[in-house]
Amino acid sequence: MNLIDNGDVERGTGGTGEPTPAVPGWQTVEGAPAIIRYAAGGGYPTALDPGPAERGAQFLGGGTSPRTRLTQTVRLPAGAVFRLAGWLGGFATQQDGVRLSVEFLDRTGYPIGLAVLGPVTAQERGLRTGLFEQTTTGPVPAGSTHARITLLFTRSGSGSSNDGYADNLSLTVGAR
Repeated sequence: MNLIDNGDVERGTGGTGEPTPAVPGWQTVEGAPAIIRYAAGGGYPTALDPGPAERGAQFLGGGTSPRTRLTQTVRLPAGAVFRLAGWLGGFATQQDGVRLSVEFLDRTGYPIGLAVLGPVTAQERGLRTGLFEQTTTGPVPAGSTHARITLLFTRSGSGSSNDGYADNLSLTVGAR
């Protein structure tokens, strides 16, 4: 079971890259994210660009802020190993990107472990617009009761759009 609420970004109203007032399931800590439709055009990823085969109608972008940060905290079920996955990407030759991380927290809320995906660089994308699957697995740190999931979108150069993109995010916990 995916522990990330709205990891597929299908809840919420998608548009053309303008900031979205709220992203269901996520708390906006910094900046102003955008829920973007794959059919938005304007250079944003489309259904023909690299991305998840099972993509829905929309994905998440960094909006118009130089830095946009979203978080959610989830209770961890019993389990020995985790898998963190997501489709992360950006626009053409730009180095804008997004990082997906999970902090494992003990019962007092103190971080006792960290896993990070991304950002996917323009070179890693082959200088193409698109989203590319990133995954990591590992042991759940002993004493973990919750996980804080963070998406950090960063605009690297000039321009008005923060062109880091994310979709189909998941965190699962299971037996070895």
